[in-house]
Amino acid sequence: MQHVWTTIEELARTFTERAGERGLSEEEQWTLQVLKIGEEFGEAAQAVIGVRGSNPRKGFSHDWSDVQAEVADTAITALVALARMRPDDAEEYFARQLAAKSARFLPGPRQPASEAPVSPEAGR
Repeated sequence: MQHVWTTIEELARTFTERAGERGLSEEEQWTLQVLKIGEEFGEAAQAVIGVRGSNPRKGFSHDWSDVQAEVADTAITALVALARMRPDDAEEYFARQLAAKSARFLPGPRQPASEAPVSPEAGR
């Protein structure tokens, strides 16, 4: 995963430098990057519509590989946004957020009964 974050951080630095050359403030850069996430999501949604043939003018215009590519674009854009907003700790921040969010859905590590903590009331 380190290689992924190295690339994400390089993209973030490049986009930040380019935006800085255009005179955009930090908050303007962040705002535009978050809007870019929305644009990428829209392209993923459009691809799903194309897979399902839901647009009568376009019919079946996409396949699931198109959807997968657009979802990947959305994820990359979101990680770049995070790296631009948190250049010093994006990877660690993301790891903490992932742990916190996934804890709501994934079971925690299971302890054998012999190692399970004993409640204070157990001896009463």
